[in-house]
Amino acid sequence: AAIDSFKQALKIKPDYAEAYFNMGLVLYDKGDLEAAIDSYKQALKIKPDYAKAYNNMGNALEDKGDLEAAIDSYKQALKIKPDYAEAYNNMGIALYDKGDLEAAIESYKQALKIQPDFADAYYNMGVALNDKGDLDAAIDGYQQALKIKPDYADAYYNMGVALMNKGDPEAAIDSYKEALKIKPDYAEAYGNIGIALQEKGDLEAAIDSYKQALKIKPDSAETHNNMGVVLKGIVFNKPNSGLMEVMILLLDQRTSCRPKDIAPAAISLLKLEPTLKKLLEKHSLGTLRQPLQETISTLAELPLLLKLMSVCPIADLELEVILVDIRSALLSSVDEISISPKMLHFQTALALQCFTNEYIYNQTGKETELLEVLEVTIEKTLSNGQQPSPQSALCLASYKALHEHKWCELLTVNTDIEEVFIKQILEPKEESFLKVNISILQEITDKVSSKVREQYEENPYPRWVDLKLPLRPQTTPQLVKDLNLRIFDNAANNRLAPNIIIAGCGTGQHSIETACRFKDCNVLAVDLSLSSLAYAKRKTEELGLKNIDYMQADILNLGKLGKKFDIIESAGVLHHMDDPMAGWQVLTDCLESGGLMKIGLYSELARQQIVSMREEIHQSGIGSSDNAMKLFRNDVINSDKAHHEQILTSSDFYSLSTLRDLLFHAQEHRFTIPQIKDCLSKLGLKFCGFESDNIVKNFKLTNTGTDDAYDLDKWSLYEKDNPNSFAGMYQFWCQKVT
Repeated sequence: AAIDSFKQALKIKPDYAEAYFNMGLVLYDKGDLEAAIDSYKQALKIKPDYAKAYNNMGNALEDKGDLEAAIDSYKQALKIKPDYAEAYNNMGIALYDKGDLEAAIESYKQALKIQPDFADAYYNMGVALNDKGDLDAAIDGYQQALKIKPDYADAYYNMGVALMNKGDPEAAIDSYKEALKIKPDYAEAYGNIGIALQEKGDLEAAIDSYKQALKIKPDSAETHNNMGVVLKGIVFNKPNSGLMEVMILLLDQRTSCRPKDIAPAAISLLKLEPTLKKLLEKHSLGTLRQPLQETISTLAELPLLLKLMSVCPIADLELEVILVDIRSALLSSVDEISISPKMLHFQTALALQCFTNEYIYNQTGKETELLEVLEVTIEKTLSNGQQPSPQSALCLASYKALHEHKWCELLTVNTDIEEVFIKQILEPKEESFLKVNISILQEITDKVSSKVREQYEENPYPRWVDLKLPLRPQTTPQLVKDLNLRIFDNAANNRLAPNIIIAGCGTGQHSIETACRFKDCNVLAVDLSLSSLAYAKRKTEELGLKNIDYMQADILNLGKLGKKFDIIESAGVLHHMDDPMAGWQVLTDCLESGGLMKIGLYSELARQQIVSMREEIHQSGIGSSDNAMKLFRNDVINSDKAHHEQILTSSDFYSLSTLRDLLFHAQEHRFTIPQIKDCLSKLGLKFCGFESDNIVKNFKLTNTGTDDAYDLDKWSLYEKDNPNSFAGMYQFWCQKVT
């Protein structure tokens, strides 16, 4: 209506500059930036010295993303009106957005010379100074803004950010709290209080703060990400009201965390629930006498448990024993089970759990007999043109993947079995199709590579559902800065659209995370196993990523590509080769001069209990078939040997492909830090730093020198004192320097 009114005014008075100007304001507020700019231009045709029109046109151009044109427009305003403080402030914002911090700061200073009580200019200058790294000056800028405008919540918030960057989480928390007094629904302030509390080591308080942030802003990707990080390192010993709902929300995001990373926290919280606690106690004492459906009802009323069962292996023996018993009881009474939503919901979660852990649960002879009967019954039902009951289909799916049966195509999908139908029939079918179309570099002829390939064709490693993705991609220089890497050749920082190869991508977690981590990158992901590559490609397409190509290749043959890469990543691969140094040399030859390489290798010190168990397996001659692995696993569960008990805490013990990789791998080498140092020297690579924040943080508690984090001799001494530090792997960056 306002726009129509301005148009009427302009029909009466076509040279009415103020009408064009005001119409521009309304169009801008409406979000029609192009029309707003045209309206300001019309005003300026009539009134060329209309400084406010140039200023406001600059705002519209900036919002449109045309920063150069916006800056020119502000300059025009300032030619007409040199004391136009608002135009200097706005030009500072455009210069800041362009990345020219020095010019932005100078522009804010000009605004403040003209208008010393300009709170926004002080605030904006603080933001630019913070980004420049001049934290004390940034804090001073925010304080000046607050003297003028005491209820400036954003100034308190950003002062908190600067104080955190300065290493003062206590003062940062106070500043965020001031922001919340002014603006109680400031979700970002609660989120940043969580970060500060996490930095202080007060994890439970951090979680409570993130919960507050999510109450206000449930879709905050930043808070979900931070919550995932803090939950990774915590086990609860007292209930936390409302947290289970938050965890479900977190898992529903699908890219905020790896489910297995937060599973220990979730399981510890679930075990504090009175109903589950009582169930576990009775079961362990052998006094559980309630009917099967009552037990399932109890578990079905724990949505977090069902969610976890659906997305990752449950790495907890107490829960595993109950799930194994329930699975067996369901099989024994499949025809007697009365259908209910709770029953089907639980059976779906159980079937998904067993599929994801690759049917690692022990199976008795009696179960095998009953399973054969069930398979025959379902096949007959389908051949008669009928559909099996959902409970019988789900019961079977908890013992054996549905796609392994020839009759699976005859199953009709319905809401009762839809989730399992997708996971166990449609997705494997899609992988079979994708496998045929994956390019192959060259036939794999190396004997050890062929053995390793066979292992991963049989058990693509690992089977996963969701993963954690970076919130936003970073340039190589940003990543180098965030990881505190020491760079020896600045060529690495100049490659702003890096070509990357992932040598040994497995089922795609590594390649997908890297493709989302580096800005404007192109990724070639190679692996020995076509089954793993097909899984990776399916997940890549599911996430809508377009910057990854997959290829079957042996690292030893990568020279045949005839191409060099800016970044090479190979984690958990070289130590499975016959000659790791030969593979590492090929990777080095494929790396551009000045390029970066990320390597992951097993630690000799950290894997001593694994070495003992691998030796036991070798001595027993039990082989590595699925049944052999399950029997050995069962022996370990019932063992009282210390190194057997220790392995029970590893999440890799709870799915078949990860167990095979952990204990039954066809080939394994291990390294020490002095050996890594020697390898780097021979290959002409320079050590840039370890990747793990927590390991580096602990190391720095006793190694306080500026260069200590880059001194492998000091790291070697540290590992001797802390032999489990690299229980996962050494994961480090190095650079090719010629």
